[in-house]
Amino acid sequence: MRRRDFCKLIASAAASAAVPALGQTSEATQPLNGFGTITGDYAEFCAMPADQRVFYAVQDGKFVKVKLDDKNWKPTAWGEAPELPVPGGSWDGVPTKSPISGLSGEGPYQPTWDSLLQYEAPEWYRDAKFGVWAHWSPQCVPEAGDWYARNMYIEGREEYKFQLEHYGPPSTFGYKDLCPQWTLLNWEPEELIQRYKSAGAKIFIALANHHDGLDTWNSKHQPWNSVSIGPHRDVIGTWAAAARKQDMRFGVTVHQARNWWWFQTSHDASKAGPAAGIPYDGDLTAAQGKNQWWEGFDPQRLYGPKHPFDALPDASYVKNFYDRTRDLIDQHDPDLLYFDNSLLPLGWGGMNIGAYFYNHNLKTRGGKMEAILNVKQVPDRLAKALIADYERGLTSQIMPYTWQSETCIGDWHYKRSLFDQPGEYGGYLPPRDVIHWLIDTVSKNGTFILNLPGKPDGTIDSKEIAVLDQVAVWMKVNGEAIYETRPWKIYGEGPDMVKSGEMEGTSVTKLGVKDIRFTRNKANTVVYAIVLGWPADAVVVKALGTASATQPGKIGNVQLLGTDEKLKWNQSADGLRVELPKRYRPTNDYAAALKISLA
Repeated sequence: MRRRDFCKLIASAAASAAVPALGQTSEATQPLNGFGTITGDYAEFCAMPADQRVFYAVQDGKFVKVKLDDKNWKPTAWGEAPELPVPGGSWDGVPTKSPISGLSGEGPYQPTWDSLLQYEAPEWYRDAKFGVWAHWSPQCVPEAGDWYARNMYIEGREEYKFQLEHYGPPSTFGYKDLCPQWTLLNWEPEELIQRYKSAGAKIFIALANHHDGLDTWNSKHQPWNSVSIGPHRDVIGTWAAAARKQDMRFGVTVHQARNWWWFQTSHDASKAGPAAGIPYDGDLTAAQGKNQWWEGFDPQRLYGPKHPFDALPDASYVKNFYDRTRDLIDQHDPDLLYFDNSLLPLGWGGMNIGAYFYNHNLKTRGGKMEAILNVKQVPDRLAKALIADYERGLTSQIMPYTWQSETCIGDWHYKRSLFDQPGEYGGYLPPRDVIHWLIDTVSKNGTFILNLPGKPDGTIDSKEIAVLDQVAVWMKVNGEAIYETRPWKIYGEGPDMVKSGEMEGTSVTKLGVKDIRFTRNKANTVVYAIVLGWPADAVVVKALGTASATQPGKIGNVQLLGTDEKLKWNQSADGLRVELPKRYRPTNDYAAALKISLA
């Protein structure tokens, strides 16, 4: 994940217009001109000679068979799949109606939006408020940031230059060759989980796969996995055991759906230099692995087959995505399942997985719904069906349904240059901004997730730890104003506003000591007014005045979290005036939380 200008094509307004109507059915459709037919599994499709593969595209509103034309080929990016001319609509270039029945499992949820709208967000998630994410894969090996696997194949990119300097041309040393170097030799998962818990996280989330194709568990449907290659460990299973031992909720993130488009760069070739014209290693076949370290592994299963620019995802690819994700659910029973996609990905593949996840969760938890299903760019009319995620984003209002904001302390995959920048926190998101992001999110009915990218040996660096330790200090004192709270009548007051939407989260840097955010306890007997800084003068909370439109009622007592010192305060028509104690100063002063008891 990263800022991607071209991702704007899937903006929420477009999503709202294109998503299939409620009330759609899940009966199988008749394929058009052979499109959508599953004639074999994905392994067979990948092993097929390139000149024998048949793809489908939509041209002039009709399905047509297309084959690879190397002369006019160009790689795709994020994928710009058209709406398909099929009953029930489509998503990501895949019909929403499945060619296979019974994929949603046993239970009340079916692979339709009107069925998923039965969902109610569980209490545990609404109480947790804060989680930590480990976004790790072999792409952290070069320590050169996110999307390395894709960009190392794009001539002129910094990652491509890095690849040439450190490993050689991608035609001789490609992404597959980085995978064994993701060793996790110094990984101490229980120690890391304890650190995250000490920082106040109630949820721990681990990356299950990225767009690069490698699964980080003992995957039954992807030989390129962390048990067979690299650390030779079930990363997801190990994380899950460590988190559950510390009574933390456990989640997984799935990014694989975009592999069809995202990794096509691996099939290109350099246009200049000594390796000019030599295909990158994305063109390698399983047969070419004889006597190589990767013998027995088909590179096409990692990179995806080379295809025409407008080729729709093959049905076998969709089924493989479904099978891998279902295997992840079955093996590790996560509390949270996150898709790095606008809505549920790949048409019937994602819709069935969403329903299966809900049904499986009910089954494993005695009929009580405790599942969290995250997707992005959710139109308002579907917001109840799952938990909408705002990548590096915020909202400008209290949302009617629980939502999630997530960001990274730096880049999504580890980037050493951020650590190398001067200062206590280098180029990382400073703890003040982390705390303000969390507070703003919680005040608007959200939960905040912070990614801490790891190094290839399985550790996090000292500046990441420094940020986390400061978050821990603040949360130990003020967690009462965060955990198990709900939004108050308004989210806050003050002169500064954050920008609403994805990729707008850094607008929290504008927030300061004149800005206040509110939360309340579930009994609605206490309001927390959190000042986003440490004021030198008395605090005036206008919304708590007796004449305020919020009608707060009479205040019985005011305390400052972190000290027992008695405060001077007065409630008038214009507001609540509070003087903070002069002798008390917290270890860090990113925000002061006032506990206000209502009479």
